[in-house]
Amino acid sequence: MPEARSGVVLEVAVGDPRDVPGAAEGGAGRLHAAVRGPTCGLSPEPALVSAICRESDLPVFVLLRLNDSWSTTGGEFARLVGLGEDYLACGATGVAFGFLDADLEIDTETCQLLLDRMPNVPWTFHLAIDSSLDPRRSWRRLLPLPRLVAVRTAGSPRGMSAGYDDLLATITPEIAPLVMPGGGLAAEHVPWLLKAGVRQLHLGEQVRPGGSAKAYVDAGYVRSWRSMVDDLADGHLDDGDR
Repeated sequence: MPEARSGVVLEVAVGDPRDVPGAAEGGAGRLHAAVRGPTCGLSPEPALVSAICRESDLPVFVLLRLNDSWSTTGGEFARLVGLGEDYLACGATGVAFGFLDADLEIDTETCQLLLDRMPNVPWTFHLAIDSSLDPRRSWRRLLPLPRLVAVRTAGSPRGMSAGYDDLLATITPEIAPLVMPGGGLAAEHVPWLLKAGVRQLHLGEQVRPGGSAKAYVDAGYVRSWRSMVDDLADGHLDDGDR
Protein backbone atom coordinates (compact mmCIF):
# COMPACT_ATOMS: atom_id res chain seq x y z
CA MET A 1 0.00 0.00 0.00
CA PRO A 2 1.47 3.41 -0.91
CA GLU A 3 2.46 5.46 2.11
CA ALA A 4 0.49 8.67 2.66
CA ARG A 5 3.14 11.39 2.87
CA SER A 6 0.71 14.12 3.77
CA GLY A 7 -1.34 12.63 6.57
CA VAL A 8 -4.53 13.39 4.61
CA VAL A 9 -6.98 10.49 5.03
CA LEU A 10 -8.66 9.13 1.92
CA GLU A 11 -11.85 7.33 2.91
CA VAL A 12 -13.07 5.03 0.14
CA ALA A 13 -16.65 3.75 -0.10
CA VAL A 14 -16.90 -0.02 -0.45
CA GLY A 15 -19.95 -2.19 -0.93
CA ASP A 16 -18.33 -5.54 -1.72
CA PRO A 17 -15.22 -7.41 -0.52
CA ARG A 18 -13.89 -7.13 -4.07
CA ASP A 19 -13.71 -3.35 -3.62
CA VAL A 20 -11.24 -3.66 -0.77
CA PRO A 21 -8.00 -4.71 -2.54
CA GLY A 22 -8.14 -1.72 -4.91
CA ALA A 23 -8.79 0.68 -2.05
CA ALA A 24 -6.01 -0.74 0.11
CA GLU A 25 -3.41 -1.07 -2.65
CA GLY A 26 -4.15 2.43 -3.93
CA GLY A 27 -3.54 4.12 -0.60
CA ALA A 28 -6.88 4.48 1.18
CA GLY A 29 -6.64 5.26 4.86
CA ARG A 30 -10.16 4.20 5.85
CA LEU A 31 -13.08 2.30 4.33
CA HIS A 32 -16.76 3.30 4.47
CA ALA A 33 -19.01 0.24 4.16
CA ALA A 34 -22.56 0.68 2.90
CA VAL A 35 -24.96 -0.63 0.27
CA ARG A 36 -26.79 1.47 -2.29
CA GLY A 37 -30.17 2.95 -1.40
CA PRO A 38 -32.68 5.01 -3.43
CA THR A 39 -30.77 8.27 -2.94
CA CYS A 40 -28.04 7.48 -0.43
CA GLY A 41 -26.36 4.53 1.22
CA LEU A 42 -28.01 2.11 3.63
CA SER A 43 -26.79 -0.34 6.26
CA PRO A 44 -25.24 -3.55 4.92
CA GLU A 45 -25.80 -7.03 6.33
CA PRO A 46 -23.32 -8.04 9.05
CA ALA A 47 -22.07 -10.94 6.90
CA LEU A 48 -21.01 -8.46 4.23
CA VAL A 49 -19.22 -6.31 6.79
CA SER A 50 -17.41 -9.38 8.11
CA ALA A 51 -16.24 -10.26 4.57
CA ILE A 52 -15.04 -6.68 3.98
CA CYS A 53 -13.14 -6.58 7.27
CA ARG A 54 -11.38 -9.85 6.48
CA GLU A 55 -9.91 -8.36 3.29
CA SER A 56 -7.76 -5.68 4.93
CA ASP A 57 -6.45 -4.25 8.18
CA LEU A 58 -7.69 -0.78 7.22
CA PRO A 59 -10.18 0.84 9.61
CA VAL A 60 -13.75 0.17 8.49
CA PHE A 61 -16.59 2.53 9.41
CA VAL A 62 -20.05 1.10 8.67
CA LEU A 63 -23.18 3.09 7.88
CA LEU A 64 -26.12 2.91 10.30
CA ARG A 65 -29.13 3.92 8.20
CA LEU A 66 -32.27 1.90 7.52
CA ASN A 67 -34.50 4.30 5.58
CA ASP A 68 -34.15 7.04 3.00
CA SER A 69 -34.71 9.89 5.45
CA TRP A 70 -32.64 11.50 8.20
CA SER A 71 -34.90 10.28 11.02
CA THR A 72 -35.51 7.03 12.84
CA THR A 73 -38.25 5.43 14.94
CA GLY A 74 -38.09 3.61 18.26
CA GLY A 75 -38.23 0.13 16.76
CA GLU A 76 -35.81 1.02 14.02
CA PHE A 77 -33.46 2.60 16.56
CA ALA A 78 -33.27 -0.71 18.44
CA ARG A 79 -32.36 -2.45 15.20
CA LEU A 80 -29.65 0.14 14.51
CA VAL A 81 -28.14 -0.54 17.92
CA GLY A 82 -28.13 -4.27 17.23
CA LEU A 83 -26.54 -3.76 13.82
CA GLY A 84 -23.86 -1.50 15.29
CA GLU A 85 -22.97 -4.13 17.86
CA ASP A 86 -22.87 -6.80 15.14
CA TYR A 87 -20.61 -4.67 12.94
CA LEU A 88 -18.14 -4.12 15.76
CA ALA A 89 -18.14 -7.84 16.54
CA CYS A 90 -17.35 -8.47 12.84
CA GLY A 91 -14.23 -6.31 13.04
CA ALA A 92 -15.49 -2.82 12.17
CA THR A 93 -13.59 0.05 13.77
CA GLY A 94 -16.38 2.61 13.86
CA VAL A 95 -19.77 3.62 12.51
CA ALA A 96 -21.34 6.43 10.46
CA PHE A 97 -24.78 7.93 10.99
CA GLY A 98 -26.67 11.22 10.91
CA PHE A 99 -30.07 12.27 12.21
CA LEU A 100 -32.19 15.44 11.97
CA ASP A 101 -35.26 16.30 14.02
CA ALA A 102 -38.60 17.61 12.73
CA ASP A 103 -37.21 21.15 12.67
CA LEU A 104 -34.27 20.09 10.47
CA GLU A 105 -31.84 20.60 13.34
CA ILE A 106 -29.19 18.05 14.28
CA ASP A 107 -30.93 15.42 16.41
CA THR A 108 -28.28 15.39 19.12
CA GLU A 109 -30.52 13.36 21.45
CA THR A 110 -30.76 10.42 19.06
CA CYS A 111 -27.06 10.67 18.23
CA GLN A 112 -26.12 10.66 21.91
CA LEU A 113 -28.43 7.72 22.68
CA LEU A 114 -26.75 5.71 19.94
CA LEU A 115 -23.29 6.69 21.17
CA ASP A 116 -24.24 5.66 24.71
CA ARG A 117 -25.03 2.18 23.43
CA MET A 118 -21.65 1.93 21.71
CA PRO A 119 -19.16 3.39 24.18
CA ASN A 120 -15.62 4.18 23.01
CA VAL A 121 -16.57 3.76 19.34
CA PRO A 122 -15.38 6.47 16.89
CA TRP A 123 -17.94 7.71 14.38
CA THR A 124 -18.67 9.89 11.38
CA PHE A 125 -21.69 12.18 11.08
CA HIS A 126 -22.99 11.22 7.66
CA LEU A 127 -24.29 13.84 5.16
CA ALA A 128 -27.43 14.84 7.09
CA ILE A 129 -25.78 18.16 7.90
CA ASP A 130 -26.30 19.21 4.27
CA SER A 131 -30.08 18.98 4.76
CA SER A 132 -30.10 20.83 8.06
CA LEU A 133 -31.67 24.26 8.44
CA ASP A 134 -28.44 26.11 9.27
CA PRO A 135 -25.14 24.26 8.70
CA ARG A 136 -23.16 26.69 10.85
CA ARG A 137 -25.51 26.15 13.78
CA SER A 138 -25.40 22.42 13.06
CA TRP A 139 -21.64 22.44 13.50
CA ARG A 140 -22.04 24.08 16.92
CA ARG A 141 -24.41 21.27 17.92
CA LEU A 142 -22.11 18.54 16.62
CA LEU A 143 -18.81 19.64 18.14
CA PRO A 144 -19.65 18.71 21.77
CA LEU A 145 -20.61 15.14 20.84
CA PRO A 146 -17.95 12.64 21.91
CA ARG A 147 -15.65 10.58 19.67
CA LEU A 148 -16.63 12.36 16.46
CA VAL A 149 -13.81 11.92 13.94
CA ALA A 150 -15.39 13.24 10.72
CA VAL A 151 -18.43 15.00 9.27
CA ARG A 152 -19.11 14.00 5.69
CA THR A 153 -20.52 16.94 3.79
CA ALA A 154 -20.98 18.22 0.25
CA GLY A 155 -22.26 21.65 1.25
CA SER A 156 -25.63 20.88 -0.35
CA PRO A 157 -28.05 17.93 -0.63
CA ARG A 158 -27.42 18.20 -4.38
CA GLY A 159 -23.74 17.44 -4.00
CA MET A 160 -20.54 19.40 -4.30
CA SER A 161 -21.32 20.68 -7.77
CA ALA A 162 -23.96 22.83 -6.04
CA GLY A 163 -22.51 23.11 -2.54
CA TYR A 164 -18.77 23.53 -2.95
CA ASP A 165 -18.69 27.31 -2.53
CA ASP A 166 -20.95 27.20 0.53
CA LEU A 167 -18.91 24.40 2.04
CA LEU A 168 -15.64 26.25 1.56
CA ALA A 169 -17.14 29.39 3.13
CA THR A 170 -18.29 27.37 6.16
CA ILE A 171 -14.88 25.89 7.03
CA THR A 172 -13.15 27.46 10.02
CA PRO A 173 -9.93 26.37 11.75
CA GLU A 174 -12.04 24.84 14.53
CA ILE A 175 -14.02 22.49 12.28
CA ALA A 176 -11.50 21.92 9.46
CA PRO A 177 -9.98 18.75 10.99
CA LEU A 178 -13.44 17.14 11.08
CA VAL A 179 -14.65 18.22 7.62
CA MET A 180 -14.68 15.30 5.16
CA PRO A 181 -15.90 16.50 1.75
CA GLY A 182 -17.72 13.86 -0.25
CA GLY A 183 -20.52 13.54 -2.75
CA GLY A 184 -19.26 14.78 -6.10
CA LEU A 185 -15.78 15.76 -4.92
CA ALA A 186 -13.69 16.80 -7.94
CA ALA A 187 -9.95 17.16 -8.34
CA GLU A 188 -10.24 20.93 -8.82
CA HIS A 189 -11.84 21.26 -5.38
CA VAL A 190 -8.93 19.67 -3.55
CA PRO A 191 -6.29 22.45 -3.52
CA TRP A 192 -8.67 24.93 -1.93
CA LEU A 193 -10.02 22.40 0.57
CA LEU A 194 -6.50 21.49 1.70
CA LYS A 195 -5.61 25.17 1.96
CA ALA A 196 -8.64 25.62 4.24
CA GLY A 197 -7.27 22.91 6.53
CA VAL A 198 -9.29 19.87 5.41
CA ARG A 199 -7.44 16.63 6.10
CA GLN A 200 -10.04 13.99 5.18
CA LEU A 201 -11.64 13.28 1.78
CA HIS A 202 -14.36 10.78 0.85
CA LEU A 203 -14.15 8.98 -2.50
CA GLY A 204 -16.85 6.90 -4.15
CA GLU A 205 -17.55 6.93 -7.88
CA GLN A 206 -14.27 8.80 -8.48
CA VAL A 207 -12.29 5.58 -7.93
CA ARG A 208 -14.50 3.25 -9.98
CA PRO A 209 -13.91 2.88 -13.74
CA GLY A 210 -16.44 4.95 -15.62
CA GLY A 211 -17.83 6.20 -12.33
CA SER A 212 -20.06 3.13 -12.36
CA ALA A 213 -21.43 1.57 -9.18
CA LYS A 214 -21.18 -1.77 -10.97
CA ALA A 215 -17.39 -1.44 -11.26
CA TYR A 216 -15.12 -2.35 -8.38
CA VAL A 217 -12.75 0.14 -6.77
CA ASP A 218 -9.62 0.41 -8.92
CA ALA A 219 -6.19 0.65 -7.28
CA GLY A 220 -4.86 2.88 -10.05
CA TYR A 221 -7.65 5.41 -9.60
CA VAL A 222 -7.13 5.50 -5.82
CA ARG A 223 -3.37 5.81 -6.32
CA SER A 224 -3.88 8.81 -8.60
CA TRP A 225 -5.90 10.57 -5.93
CA ARG A 226 -3.36 9.59 -3.28
CA SER A 227 -0.48 11.05 -5.31
CA MET A 228 -2.38 14.22 -6.18
CA VAL A 229 -3.43 14.89 -2.58
CA ASP A 230 0.04 14.22 -1.19
CA ASP A 231 1.71 16.46 -3.78
CA LEU A 232 -0.75 19.28 -3.09
CA ALA A 233 -0.39 18.92 0.66
CA ASP A 234 3.40 18.97 0.34
CA GLY A 235 3.07 22.23 -1.54
CA HIS A 236 1.06 23.75 1.29
CA LEU A 237 3.72 22.63 3.72
CA ASP A 238 6.41 24.26 1.61
CA ASP A 239 4.39 27.47 1.48
CA GLY A 240 3.98 27.49 5.26
CA ASP A 241 0.23 27.09 5.15
CA ARG A 242 0.29 24.56 7.97
